[in-house]
Amino acid sequence: MAVDETTSFTAQIMRDEDPELDRLRSEPGVEFIDQRAALLDNLRELHPAPSAELLDEPTGWAYYPWRRTVVAILGPNGFRAVRTDRNRNLITTEEQRRLGTVRIGIAGLSVGHVIAHTLAAEGLCGALRLADFDHLELSNLNRVPASILDIGINKAVVTARRIAELDPYLHVEVMPSGVRADSLDEFLADLDIVVEECDSLDMKVRIREAARDRRLPVLMATSDRGLIDVERFDMEPNRPVMHGVLGGVDSTQLAALSQQDRIPYMLRHLDASRSSARLTASLVEVGHTLSTWPQLAGEVTLGATIVAEAARRIGLGEALGSGQVRIDIGSALDDIVEPALGDAEPVDTPDSPPSVDVPSDAAAVIADAAVRAPSGGNAQPWYIETHSDAVRIRLAPQYTSMMDVAFRGSAVAVGAAAFNARVAAAKSGVLGSVDWTSDESALLEVTLRLGRGDDADLAALYEPMLRRETNRKQGTPAPIPTETIDSLHAWAAREGAGLHLLTDRGDIARAAEILATTDRLRFLTPRLHREMISEMRWPGDQPADSGIDVRGLELNPGDFAVMEILRRPDVMALLAQWDAGEALGDDVADRVRATSAVAVLTTSGDQLIDYARGGSAAEAVWIVAQHSGLAVHPISPVFLHAVHQHELSEMSPFFAPQLLDLRSQFTQLVGMRSDESLVLVLRLAHAGPASTRSRRRPIRRPD
Repeated sequence: MAVDETTSFTAQIMRDEDPELDRLRSEPGVEFIDQRAALLDNLRELHPAPSAELLDEPTGWAYYPWRRTVVAILGPNGFRAVRTDRNRNLITTEEQRRLGTVRIGIAGLSVGHVIAHTLAAEGLCGALRLADFDHLELSNLNRVPASILDIGINKAVVTARRIAELDPYLHVEVMPSGVRADSLDEFLADLDIVVEECDSLDMKVRIREAARDRRLPVLMATSDRGLIDVERFDMEPNRPVMHGVLGGVDSTQLAALSQQDRIPYMLRHLDASRSSARLTASLVEVGHTLSTWPQLAGEVTLGATIVAEAARRIGLGEALGSGQVRIDIGSALDDIVEPALGDAEPVDTPDSPPSVDVPSDAAAVIADAAVRAPSGGNAQPWYIETHSDAVRIRLAPQYTSMMDVAFRGSAVAVGAAAFNARVAAAKSGVLGSVDWTSDESALLEVTLRLGRGDDADLAALYEPMLRRETNRKQGTPAPIPTETIDSLHAWAAREGAGLHLLTDRGDIARAAEILATTDRLRFLTPRLHREMISEMRWPGDQPADSGIDVRGLELNPGDFAVMEILRRPDVMALLAQWDAGEALGDDVADRVRATSAVAVLTTSGDQLIDYARGGSAAEAVWIVAQHSGLAVHPISPVFLHAVHQHELSEMSPFFAPQLLDLRSQFTQLVGMRSDESLVLVLRLAHAGPASTRSRRRPIRRPD
């Protein structure tokens, strides 16, 4: 097949069996480039792994007559998959597919050249129509990314060739005679978006008038201070062209004016009061010291970037109104500031517990022990009152959250505080009766009466209780001694709870998968994400006496940088929309896989008192495990305290079915009975001491 090498602008696609290949191989001066092995490697390395259908797609050849070169290429589907892979997830695969159906016409291929190439490079269209009557000149090369080898060639052809060398499968049409009154219908036929970059003001208006008749949106970049025009004639068919700034003058009237008489209308559109001083001053010099108005490659490229984003939004049906906007790089650089610097690394803090002035009276000692108990997000959901003969701990409902389903998490915390109080009372020799109340007047209340009793086992835990901490260090897996395991079971049973220990590496790995998935869903559920982030306390944040100190997360500097991403709700919303974000669970998965055991505390029943007793058992197991040399870190899957299906639906409507299935998988893995409810999941690891300890709100003492 003979091809005119001087005017051609599309690649000739061939298969291995095409006889034209043999002819080209025998023709002197035709170069063959075959990088198929590397291209196929690129295809195989995609994530997720490509289908067998994609891998088996036949490869082909693209012949570029103007280069007299034949290049081996992947099949069309494989080619697009690899070429647009780096677009994801800035443009999703589904969005890329939708944009592949969009047809865009560009009139004027100086500024339009960069716009066309950007649209093609990002895969924002399935077809381009390029129109320009002019030929490339040397003076165009200050902004048109062509070469001196292209001088004298039609600008539309130069652009089409460059796009063909980028993507030989993209359909490109060329109108080398440009857009004229008699070719306007041909140019606009079957388009979805019009990009207008002509020099002639009357043609600018004529194109808009015709686009408005066809309800086509028009985009234009002016290459000065990032000025972009958007005219949504598709949504506003009665909208005046050029936003009405020309005062109702139409294309016929403009065509009748001299070049000099058109200048006021040009300035109205450019809004000379806001255009750059250099461009405005240069307009005065056109025809005198300047041959035409100046443009810079940087401004042209910026305009192409903005037009491409506008085209993407229109193509995907996203919000974009009509009007003008300036993206002024010069002004932005005038406002340059130093970046905000946060604490990139955890601050060294003492390993010992924070100093506490231990009061002399027994009730105050007991209260100070109770307040050291752990709670979800370090919310400390309790009131603690001291009296001469008792210490009362009440659930404080104002500290609840979505994860604290029906106050069950708060009840666990109150139960842990009650255990600490009993330990301190036993140490002081004033252990008395313990009364639990849960009724309409008090969601949950425990009263520890001071007596004369003692309990040597409880008293022995006093110093370990003061040292108890949340330790999120990853650690190294190692067997836990049998005597330690027996002790943990004994203390859980003594407090009336169940303890299930996962020590098999396969079981721990499976638990890591489940817990990582629930953590991902917590990030992707807007309200759960918002509450989780609100629990974090960075240095200087207030209130500093509650919440989780980020230095205790045991993150390296790189992970701290990632935290800034994880805090953003807009990022999480996009990941949820894409059903992506697998990496959101990696941190939990890595920590759980590095544990020596996963301890699951359970209770029989689902009343608040049941959860409180489970909380006492959890605190006992925590203290004993740490005293035995283990680092203890609670893991909170979203389903932790959700007993009923509707509670999961209220917490995470979109992910409720998945969470229900994950809860079922987890309880089966743990070996829980049907009458057991989850209280707490603890990660037991062999690791060094924590970097920092959680702070506590002071107890309000009687005057």
